[in-house]
Amino acid sequence: MDKSYNKLIDGNKEFVAKKIAEDPEFFINLAKGQSPDYLWIGCSDSRVPANEVTNTSSGEIFVHRNVANLVVHTDMNLLSVLEYAVNYLHVKHIIVCGHYGCGGVLASMSNDLHGFVDNWLCNIKDVYTKHDEELNGVTSLQDRANRLTELNVIEQTKNLAKTTIVQQAWKNRELQLHGWVYGMADGLIKELCTYAGPKDAMEEVYRYNL
Repeated sequence: MDKSYNKLIDGNKEFVAKKIAEDPEFFINLAKGQSPDYLWIGCSDSRVPANEVTNTSSGEIFVHRNVANLVVHTDMNLLSVLEYAVNYLHVKHIIVCGHYGCGGVLASMSNDLHGFVDNWLCNIKDVYTKHDEELNGVTSLQDRANRLTELNVIEQTKNLAKTTIVQQAWKNRELQLHGWVYGMADGLIKELCTYAGPKDAMEEVYRYNL
């Protein structure tokens, strides 16, 4: 039997020991509850952990991750996370963070059959189709993939704005939506867009009378 998973349990013990050495009350305080200011919607890629790349601590970021950081209006998992973060945790910022070198983005650009995931990646193909004139003008495959990664983040951030959850929040308080992309090669985050209300985030047909 493969016992390599034990490194995770051993790592947990080291993590606990280090935290207690730094702050004996760390876990006591952590157990009292959470009040994060941020919701992070990121890619499932193991190389982009939200807390690590933003140098934040446990409890500072509420996290949802899926393949290629998509905001799909029929995704009950994401909508449940979004509703809880907005209406109960009262987060002030929602971040959609993609990353260069995303396997989901690259797969969506091909006509190869990958399996069930292709149904999910159709959402990125829709983004490509919407911006095909720009993307088809980029000759380098890597540059095209990088630009599609950026456009996908922007479109998913706009998809957030189209939800009734976000629009109801905007009616009553400040809430900012941010589109970011993480550079795997240099570790830096690039800001792509920010929306603080419905006017710039979407066309009028998506706006509800609240």
